[in-house]
Amino acid sequence: MMGAIAAGDMALPQLRDELTLHPGAAAPDGAPTWTLHDPLRNQFYRLTWAAFEVLSRWHLGAPQAVADAVSLETTLDMDEDDVMGVVEFLARGQLLKPATAADNARLLAMRDAMKSSWATWLLHHYLFFRVPLVRPDALLSQMLPWVAWLGSRRFRLVTIVALLIGLVLVGRQWESFATTFVDHFSLTGLAAFGIALGLAKIIHELGHALVAKSFGCRVPTMGAAFLVMMPVLYTDVNEAWKLTDRRQKLLVGGAGIIAELTLAAWATLAWGLLPDGTARAMAFTLAATTWISSLAINLSPFMRFDGYFLAMDALDVPNLHPRSFALARWHLREVLFKLGEPVPEHLPPRTRLGLIAFGWAVWIYRLTLFLGIAALVYHFFIKIVGVFLFAVEIGWFVFKPIAAEMAEWTKRWEAVKLSRRSRLTFGLLAGLVLLAVVPWSGRVSAPAILKAAEHVQLYAPSPAILAGLEVAEGQAVAAGTVLARLENPDLAARLEQTGRRIGVLKYELSSIGVDDTFRSRAQSIAKELETALAEQAGLSAEIRRLGLTASMDGIVTDLTPNLQPGQWINGKESLLALRQGSVLEAYVTEEDLPRIVTGARASFIPEGAANARAATITTIDRMAVKSMTEPALAVPFGGAIPARIDRQSLIPDVSIYRVRLSLNETGETSVIQRGKVHIEGERRSALGRALRAVAAVLIREWGA
Repeated sequence: MMGAIAAGDMALPQLRDELTLHPGAAAPDGAPTWTLHDPLRNQFYRLTWAAFEVLSRWHLGAPQAVADAVSLETTLDMDEDDVMGVVEFLARGQLLKPATAADNARLLAMRDAMKSSWATWLLHHYLFFRVPLVRPDALLSQMLPWVAWLGSRRFRLVTIVALLIGLVLVGRQWESFATTFVDHFSLTGLAAFGIALGLAKIIHELGHALVAKSFGCRVPTMGAAFLVMMPVLYTDVNEAWKLTDRRQKLLVGGAGIIAELTLAAWATLAWGLLPDGTARAMAFTLAATTWISSLAINLSPFMRFDGYFLAMDALDVPNLHPRSFALARWHLREVLFKLGEPVPEHLPPRTRLGLIAFGWAVWIYRLTLFLGIAALVYHFFIKIVGVFLFAVEIGWFVFKPIAAEMAEWTKRWEAVKLSRRSRLTFGLLAGLVLLAVVPWSGRVSAPAILKAAEHVQLYAPSPAILAGLEVAEGQAVAAGTVLARLENPDLAARLEQTGRRIGVLKYELSSIGVDDTFRSRAQSIAKELETALAEQAGLSAEIRRLGLTASMDGIVTDLTPNLQPGQWINGKESLLALRQGSVLEAYVTEEDLPRIVTGARASFIPEGAANARAATITTIDRMAVKSMTEPALAVPFGGAIPARIDRQSLIPDVSIYRVRLSLNETGETSVIQRGKVHIEGERRSALGRALRAVAAVLIREWGA
């Protein structure tokens, strides 16, 4: 850290010669501002009225002289410390000439502070680095007269009309549009999206550059920035800070989004007008890409994209992220410890509250985003490298900011210990730690289903007429009980006809001794009689099968509704079912499997019921379920187990193990009941479970 610069009788250091000062837009309170430009680094600094008045009298040479002159010649009340504050600001920004050994030592200290090890350098540049590609300023000057019409009011109106017509056409062909979007989720479609996105981003950056150039700003470089190896185009339009008109600043900041949305509007219209083919597919790809990239990414103020700079210009709050973070950190410390520290900057209460809320929103958004990036990095690299890079992402983006804030708490430890609010905070923290490390509960919860131990579905053996239904839904029956009587007139007629034929054949066979005709056909008659008798036995057996009887003791369920005597019954149509006994099956996760044992007590709570039914574990499968046999427990059918349908099988997406339980109460179930079981298992703390899960992932991935 650079030490404070002493005042006393010292002379003011010299400003660098190449610095330039430009008028700025008025501050929100109406006070004038100025912009200080460092052309060597192309950086801009907003100066307050007080800082400008100090710089205007820098030639007086001494801090006290400058303070006296400002107080005498303006309405500002300034002392020597205020002037030294400006000197500190200029020194931190390296805007002063090094005139003494102390100045050189200070610059060397700043350089050394910025140095890092090769590992830190590599890590930082892996996470983010820029590659300037072109110096477009001269080319933009040549292009500007040719594309000036794109910024005309007439073209904007025509584009709005094109957009409205395109949206109407898309609305009328929405099914086709949505189907095209789904069809693009392929390697070819993703490649087309990548090309379209590249084209849209080039137009996006040209929009920034051309609008900035039209307002007289210099555009020194355009290139590619790499965020976690993901290329993102950028354009240096820092000179927009020179603009005093806020509308012009907003146009420079929003030019890229406006350019993309203009492209999207015309591409949407083209998709609606063009016939099916390559041109229409290209128009769709361009429209979908630009709509998504502009609205979902560029407009977000949570990252340093166009939405962030637009928010700064619209709200006139420079350095929005650092200022909101500083206020959010101050607010966090006040909530936790109530240290009574001064606010980082004095703002109206509503503005301050808004910036604090914005800071928290950015932190939450970035946490989610960085976790997603870490997961992508993990999956896109080989496992060893992926695990390492995942740890780097989490450490750099998540743990490092937390560690930095805790380091600030350490610096304030004496004040923290004396604060009464700290006792409450540490008490709550201790409570959370206890909740995390103490194994309060050993309950294991798992989705479950209660079903019959044995289940028989009864069908008509062949097409028949229902003569009578002898049972009702839910009725308990014994084995051999007649459940339904069926009739088949065709079978009865055939049986009667076969009986008559048997009588004739028996007569002919008995007349062999008195009739020569029958005697010559004796063998043939005997064979015909044998065939007829077999046919009679078969028909009689088939008719007997029409009387449906219970094959076991059980309860009648699934009775087909609206059955009426005299109704024809299809042979493939189920009439009713018999259920006997009951069995409870639950499916526990791989993490919870070691915590339960056979004989453990459990309770089953059916879906939609308040009363629990006591149960006991009877068996535990030690092999994970490969294919689910109970669709009712899968997510696609309203259950809780994530699963997917693959080749007519229901495949669970997580490792689950089947556990069979018996209900302690006797009785049978007439319907399938879906619910949840709570099993008494080994007690484990939340922290222990988390560590085991992490260890399991590491062992699995590093051992693969």
